[in-house]
Amino acid sequence: MSAQAPKSKVAAAKSAATAKPAAAGSARPPALPSQIQSYLFFEGHCEEALAYYRRVLGAEVTTLLRFKDSPEPPEPGMLPPDSGDKVMHAEFRVGGAVVLASDGHCGGVPNFQGFALTLLVRTVAEAEKYFSGLAGGGEVRMPLVKTFFSERFGMVADRFGVLWMVHVAPAGP
Repeated sequence: MSAQAPKSKVAAAKSAATAKPAAAGSARPPALPSQIQSYLFFEGHCEEALAYYRRVLGAEVTTLLRFKDSPEPPEPGMLPPDSGDKVMHAEFRVGGAVVLASDGHCGGVPNFQGFALTLLVRTVAEAEKYFSGLAGGGEVRMPLVKTFFSERFGMVADRFGVLWMVHVAPAGP
């Protein structure tokens, strides 16, 4: 019996390798070995943003690299003079999510358009706390209210212009 087990594994591997893909919509695609992460460019305000997210969201900064610490100097004209202390790359965690950030080209004014970060929380109290914190110095785009799909949902652009959707996760089945 054990002599047949390897043969079965080989047959299964060949079958899997030659199998035709499932018709569109009929099966879930296989998991990919990569993930998508957001990368925010604060154009010279990254360190301020990291401190803000620590205070407002309880973010944990896990990586912080400055331009002056790079073994390769930036191309001439890429950064304004005296940008050595600006953030070349940072990573921070909010809950289980990792967000990447930088000062970019230190242009002065960040321009966040065409996307939002979603902050999924467990309770209404958490939603109110985080929404209020993000709204400080920012702009409420949709008040935090009860909706047909959530106990609370709201949209707010924080003081840096990053759009956040705060959403209370639906109760599990």
